[in-house]
Amino acid sequence: MTELNDLCTNLQAIWYEQIPLSKAMDMRIVDFVDNTLTCRASLGPNVNVHGTAFAGSLYAVQALTGWGLMHLQLRLHGLDASIVIANGQIDYAKPVAEDITVQCSFGDQAAAMDKLKTTGKGRFQLNCEVILKNGSRAGNFAGLYAVRLN
Repeated sequence: MTELNDLCTNLQAIWYEQIPLSKAMDMRIVDFVDNTLTCRASLGPNVNVHGTAFAGSLYAVQALTGWGLMHLQLRLHGLDASIVIANGQIDYAKPVAEDITVQCSFGDQAAAMDKLKTTGKGRFQLNCEVILKNGSRAGNFAGLYAVRLN
C-alpha cells in the first residue's frame, strides 16, 4: 500500500509542478484502488456563470485523470514513458453543481501493455466518468492515450 501512496503522491507533485492548471483547478487524487483512479476538483475555481462546473474544467479534470491513471500503470509496470492524449471525446450528460469527482478504470489493457513493452509504443483507450454525490453519472470522457517509452 505504501508503494501506491508514494506513486499517488509523486503523481500529484507532477501535476502541480508540470501542469499548473491542475493546481489552479484544485485537482487532487482521492483514491487509487483496483486499477481505478478517483480524483476531485473543487467547484469554486471551476464554476461557470450558471453556478455549475465549467465545461472546459470537466474536460480537463477527466483528461488529466486518464493521463494520471496511465502514468500510474506505467510506474506499476516499471516503465518510463511519455504520454499524450491522441484523441478525446466528452459527453456532458447533466450539470455539475458540486465538487467534480472523476473515476477512471484501467480495465483489461494487457494486449496494449504487451505491445508497448515489445515495440516501445502503444495506444490505450481509457474512459472516465463524472460521478455525483448521489452516485449518478453526470458525464463521461473517452480518451485515447498514445504512449512512447523513453
